[in-house]
Amino acid sequence: MFTGIIEAIGSIVLIERIDSDKRFVFNTESLDLSDVKLGDSISVNGVCLSVVELQVTGFSADVSVETLSCTTFNEFETGEKVNFEKALLLSSRLSGHMVNGHVDGKGIIQKKTADARSERFEIKFPAELGKYICKKGSICVDGVSLTINEVDEATFSVNIIPHTNEETIFSNYVEGKQVNLEVDIVARYMESLISHES
Repeated sequence: MFTGIIEAIGSIVLIERIDSDKRFVFNTESLDLSDVKLGDSISVNGVCLSVVELQVTGFSADVSVETLSCTTFNEFETGEKVNFEKALLLSSRLSGHMVNGHVDGKGIIQKKTADARSERFEIKFPAELGKYICKKGSICVDGVSLTINEVDEATFSVNIIPHTNEETIFSNYVEGKQVNLEVDIVARYMESLISHES
């Protein structure tokens, strides 16, 4: 479980194909790995990955065919910048919202415009996620917990304040860039409960 509050920006050092899967080696840069052990979970661009190898400067993780097919990991290249968040501790503040690290779909950056000191991003989402996306609701974009400003049939918008722009990879986004989306898990559970009512 995560909160969507990014702890560090790092990069992809190596992508190794193993059969149909891929192994990624990450340089975590300023992320403190002193309390991380093999098998622990780390969110990389909103995707919950298990640490399979620890290095001095980062870690390695295996990414399955399923994860490659439904996230942006299949488009990644070495050198690309990524967001990191370590798994939530029960003693931690929940500063963002409850995030599973299970991506629901891929979005596309449609527009990026200045909005006072912030930047406003308009993101196109898959049609099947529309029922979970609402104005002032929560959404996770590449692991970042955000509040939805506006939503229409195909897109939603979010404002990125200067701090978030500096501390995440949002500053690197250009129009047409694909991003990982995870909808609010409360909306998902509510749908499941309602659909099972007799």
